[in-house]
Amino acid sequence: MSQIDRTDVTFSSLQLPPPLLRGVEEAGFTECTPIQAQALPLSLAGQDVAGQAQTGTGKTAAFLLAVMNRLLRSGKGRGRRPRALILAPTRELAIQIHKDAQQLGRYTGLSLGLVYGGSGYEKQRKQLSEGVDILIGTPGRLIDYFKQRVFSLKAIEALVLDEADRMFDLGFIKDIRFLLRRMPPPQKRQSLLFSATLSLRVTELAYEHMNNPQVVRVDAEQVTASKVRESVYYPANAEKIPLLLGLLKSLRPRRSIVFVNTKRAAEEVWGYLEGNGFQAAVLSGDVPQRKRIALLRRFQEGELSIMVATDVAARGLHIENVSHVFNYDLPQDEQDYVHRIGRTARAGASGEAISFACEKYAFSLMDIEVYIGHRLPMRDIDADLLVTPEQPVRRRRPARSKPARRQHARGRSRRRSGRRATPAGGAAG
Repeated sequence: MSQIDRTDVTFSSLQLPPPLLRGVEEAGFTECTPIQAQALPLSLAGQDVAGQAQTGTGKTAAFLLAVMNRLLRSGKGRGRRPRALILAPTRELAIQIHKDAQQLGRYTGLSLGLVYGGSGYEKQRKQLSEGVDILIGTPGRLIDYFKQRVFSLKAIEALVLDEADRMFDLGFIKDIRFLLRRMPPPQKRQSLLFSATLSLRVTELAYEHMNNPQVVRVDAEQVTASKVRESVYYPANAEKIPLLLGLLKSLRPRRSIVFVNTKRAAEEVWGYLEGNGFQAAVLSGDVPQRKRIALLRRFQEGELSIMVATDVAARGLHIENVSHVFNYDLPQDEQDYVHRIGRTARAGASGEAISFACEKYAFSLMDIEVYIGHRLPMRDIDADLLVTPEQPVRRRRPARSKPARRQHARGRSRRRSGRRATPAGGAAG
């Protein structure tokens, strides 16, 4: 943590409650990062804050400390209803926020709840019904439990919207508004909104559902982390796999993420990596939650050195010591570029982001460079950098259950019947 950009504002000068300050000190925090130094004096004084900061700059700690300070100083005892709600767009981000909250709040006595889709339905439901102080979760599962009256929002004293721009991207805004309208009005709670970009739609949401929020922004030129070394190659489509293999063999990254735009591309890249001696895993939107958590744990613990991922992994994942990010496919949204390369150079460490501007996705490069405010240094493709690949490994498809096999067989039978019923030489109407 010590290598990240720091200010001369110390946590000990913020007059945090002693139990909270003890957790901060044990976490190794001494001086605030820029977003913490700007946001915390306002939020600790009870003001609403809309903050813009790039990923990996400490905004999670900024809102967790504000929320816990609010609850500790309010003097209200613990009840069955949650007193603070923290909304995240993805399960991975919700899990990471919960982990950070456990660390910072370990001496506060505040109870934490974690709710997300994909697994643990009854366990999460039981936890909520027993009562929590701080509820962290994703919108869909929260609304499910809310409609079942498992918990109430009437006692909410503090609200956090994290990665608000991503909420819009994933179509969660109707769900967010549903929840906001069922808790105390903005004047009777503290609201904090954090986002990598404070776009027009995000600021409109802030002013509609917050109480005169104070806007805090990091320097505009700091769109990407300062310690990420960026570069771009211009391969032909057929050169992408040979170039990726060559870079991995020459750079020998200790932990890297290869970003692609589609699940099909993820499967293809994984196959070539496995077929050429690189142990890798695929992280995409359809990976079951339990398997996803297991894969991330193996990646964090060093069992796997390469993760091939779609943009489901671009936000909210805090994985230490990712040395390299490869944009095998350039993202089609310039903001996704920032979030992708933010997986490296976290907590002040250095990292490298290498992009492929291929024939299919090179058109995205201009918008990316305009957004980040600088040109990506171009690198030449030397012939000795291209590795002739061995044949790819094919992924095994999971075996279907008996009901799924029967359903598949019925569908195949119907399709065949439909083809037989079509007159020869004619088209089905």
